[in-house]
Amino acid sequence: MKNLPRILFYVMSIILVGLISFMLMLAVTEMPVYGNLDNPTNNYVYERYVTESVEESGGLNMVSNILLDYRGYDTLLESTVLFATVISVMLVWGTSSTSQKEKEQGTDH
Repeated sequence: MKNLPRILFYVMSIILVGLISFMLMLAVTEMPVYGNLDNPTNNYVYERYVTESVEESGGLNMVSNILLDYRGYDTLLESTVLFATVISVMLVWGTSSTSQKEKEQGTDH
């Protein structure tokens, strides 16, 4: 009887993994064929970016037009996430080195 919760946990875990795997397999079967011209990736957005990006945004570089004009908020949020990550890493490294210095100073006295 002591092993009943552990066995129940393993059975439920296996059932959950099986259900998630089944749902992922269903999603894979619904994906369009790779390289098909009717895929959503080959739709009107690509044509509009290529043909009208210079007129709509005013820049001559198509990549810059897409990043700064069409996807400006997305690029800004990605930059914010990267900045927050760098600051977090710097803070973590700074606290570990500070506590190590305090330990060294405490043993010197």
